[in-house]
Amino acid sequence: MGDEQLARALGDWRRPDVPLATALAAALRGAVLDGRVRGGSALPAERRMAGALGVSRGTVTAALSLLREDGWVLTRHGSASVLRLPPSAAERIAPLSAGGEAGTLDLRRAVPAAPRAAYLAATARAVERAGPLLAEAGDTGPGLPELRSLIAGRYTGEGLPTRPEQILVTSGARPALALLCAQLRPRTAVVEIPTYFDALSLLRGAGARLTGCRVTTRGWDLDQLAAAFAASPGQLAYLVPDFQNPTGALMTPADRRTVAGLAARHGITLIVDETMRDLDLRDDPLPPPRIPRSVLIGSAGKAIWSGLRVGWIRASAALVAELSGNPLCAPLSAAPLQQLTAVELLTDPGPVVQRRRTGLRRQRDHLVKLLRGDDRWQFAVPPGGPALWLGLTTAHAESVTERARAAGLHLSPGPHFAADATLTRYLRVPFTPPPEALDRTAEILSQSCTGTP
Repeated sequence: MGDEQLARALGDWRRPDVPLATALAAALRGAVLDGRVRGGSALPAERRMAGALGVSRGTVTAALSLLREDGWVLTRHGSASVLRLPPSAAERIAPLSAGGEAGTLDLRRAVPAAPRAAYLAATARAVERAGPLLAEAGDTGPGLPELRSLIAGRYTGEGLPTRPEQILVTSGARPALALLCAQLRPRTAVVEIPTYFDALSLLRGAGARLTGCRVTTRGWDLDQLAAAFAASPGQLAYLVPDFQNPTGALMTPADRRTVAGLAARHGITLIVDETMRDLDLRDDPLPPPRIPRSVLIGSAGKAIWSGLRVGWIRASAALVAELSGNPLCAPLSAAPLQQLTAVELLTDPGPVVQRRRTGLRRQRDHLVKLLRGDDRWQFAVPPGGPALWLGLTTAHAESVTERARAAGLHLSPGPHFAADATLTRYLRVPFTPPPEALDRTAEILSQSCTGTP
């Protein structure tokens, strides 16, 4: 890489109140992460690099030393230093952008990184046996038969007898909900307050008027839910009963039976989002009972990786047939090779899921320890999921997120999750980053809450 090319790629990399070597190291990491510098690029000699960037050679030496310690730079005797993605990125709980390596902590999406070794091995196996797929047109209809059978078998193994024709494969949980909205065309949709913000956008985009039911870390307000169902006969409801996003609440078996009865009484189609179901952080996790007669949305996004882009719908065979005939089914389906990779990963997901649970439990407990005992906020330790639902006692969420953003921490305030724009004193704080990033998160949160009205 040439001197001028590197200088252009880094741009204005200096940061106020940050030592030059530290800022330069962060800039080089960030340039690799967002593609401005290709991994494997050889850096100019230290003296030339210092001249191009307008710093001393000592600053460059110190920056490269920091990067070398963490595996971002590889230097062999007699050869140039090479920038690379470090081996430490192979098995992570959070994406690099959420760990602070790029200079900021972006926690607006609580998503895990890929299990690198397992994913690459599964991809290689899928490619090896992709020959028959490549001889076809590439349209998998409701999904590859092998994947549909595998997903149906998982439901059956958990006590919900399911046939392959009850499964429709999509390119993720959001496309699954989008396809259901396109087919069912709801005039009204009952949603939790708070709930997943992308679901709110999809339901509104489908033309549905939203009516809410309050959920806290302690559970669901069933009186509000009953009233919402009564006001929306024959329509649909979108619920997340398993480690609800964003509160982390887990619906009790008794409440699930009540919800099923209310839905049957008012003709409500229950769409149950199970994307958080695998993130059970209890000491002795057992699959929660399912709400009877629900349309289920599943995904490999949380247990494996959101970039896999494979989700599914579990419903009656009749509804799956109707969805398969919808014009949006093909555009919202997962690519054949992605589906084949999912087969490889979901055939025995236990080891990957267990590592994810262990890491998330450890990081949840670390963040809880950092935040506990401060009267500026309150929270309950969630039994599952990827985040804390933080109730602010002395500040408004928008003010805190604005201050945090200026300090390099991006969070989602409560109103983003509320159909009625309430919850102005709540924040979702994911515990997906590594401990050192959680330390910084807690520090910035504390600074951002100080003196905030």
